[in-house]
Amino acid sequence: MELVQLSGKIIEPCKACWACGGKRNCVHKNDLFQEIFERMTQADGILLGSPVYTANISANMQAFLEKAAVVTDMNRNESLLRHKVGAAVTAARRRGALNTLDAMNHFFMLQEMYMVGSCYWPMAYEQMPGDVGKYEEGLGTMRRLGQNMAYLLKCLKGGADL
Repeated sequence: MELVQLSGKIIEPCKACWACGGKRNCVHKNDLFQEIFERMTQADGILLGSPVYTANISANMQAFLEKAAVVTDMNRNESLLRHKVGAAVTAARRRGALNTLDAMNHFFMLQEMYMVGSCYWPMAYEQMPGDVGKYEEGLGTMRRLGQNMAYLLKCLKGGADL
């Protein structure tokens, strides 16, 4: 398992130059996108998380997912993320958590990935930094999401019965 944080990093928006076709990655080397995307193509499962900013994913996550969607579309025959396991989580202060989850889950669907669910929406609410750790219902939901993701990954590897 590997944690990659976009917070504090620069992810440039896609330039829509289409030069990534046949290259399996973005040709512009001005940010961390190439390195992170390459790791995603090697992973069995991908867990995306974003705080809610103005009822949607963060700007860095938006730029990253848009660029990744163009790279995968321009390399559709390569199936770069197809049949990987994906799950999304979010934290919000008030509203917008479902929009944020939808944005990340739509990315998974466009990649033909298997999406993992939980016993409720995998989100937590907070008022102040650190409050998410006190939100037992949200943590329980995310814990179940992690268990379900691990189970599906194990099934796909042939180590568990469906």
